[in-house]
Amino acid sequence: METRKLVTPDDIKSALKKAGVRKGQAIMVHTSLSSLGYVCGGAQSVIEALLESVGGEGTIMMPTQSWKNLDPATGVYWQEPEAWWPVIREYIPAYDKRITPTNTMGAVAEMFRQWPGTLRSDHPARSVAAWGRYAKYLTENHDLSDIFGDSSPIGRLYALDGSVLLIGVGYDKNTSLHLADARAAYPGKHTVMESSAVQLDGQRIWKSYETLAVDGEDFPAIGEAFEQTGAVRHAPLGNGMLSMMRQRALVDFAVKWIELNRSCSQGATV
Repeated sequence: METRKLVTPDDIKSALKKAGVRKGQAIMVHTSLSSLGYVCGGAQSVIEALLESVGGEGTIMMPTQSWKNLDPATGVYWQEPEAWWPVIREYIPAYDKRITPTNTMGAVAEMFRQWPGTLRSDHPARSVAAWGRYAKYLTENHDLSDIFGDSSPIGRLYALDGSVLLIGVGYDKNTSLHLADARAAYPGKHTVMESSAVQLDGQRIWKSYETLAVDGEDFPAIGEAFEQTGAVRHAPLGNGMLSMMRQRALVDFAVKWIELNRSCSQGATV
């Protein structure tokens, strides 16, 4: 077993610089704090280093999904007895972007959504949070049915020619690949109906919406192929690795890869 390494805030800032993070950039960040080792200051140190590195003219965005705010019938409560699902459905709190916690997004994203000056999008299950120059542009009007498409925060980052930074995680966590899902033509592509608990006129209701059934099973393979293009900058940090890339290059590559390689036998998953 690899010995856990000690990571300081200066180590984080140095690795960010080596990976290519610069002032003024707009970056979608995915993190796994535990993969880095022991980080002095924890999630706070990571966020502070990111914000300092891009500066006031820059923008940081992170996924803050509360994907358990879906009808239990979709299987998101698989770890609980099915007999409980109707009760869970009755009592799931309506989405409130101020307080609804993230689900399995990690300690950094959970702290980031509450960070002073951070804005969060209104999608009840697939929200993002952003800080900085383009935070409002990225988070406003997150359409229920366009979770990861052109009008979504992910699509707007593409319009900004932003970047993606993976901190201790792989391409299976790279949300921008879902924009390629939305753009590519492939066998079996289809939509599904989802429902989430929301507040409407002061009342908690279940709101149904049609959206793309996203497929992420092949994201690691897409990432492995994209790495071979030489378009990714890496920097070690503690026990983990930083990977930095232009989002447009990634998405454009992934669209072509999906259309060439994704078969109809590969099932789409929510």
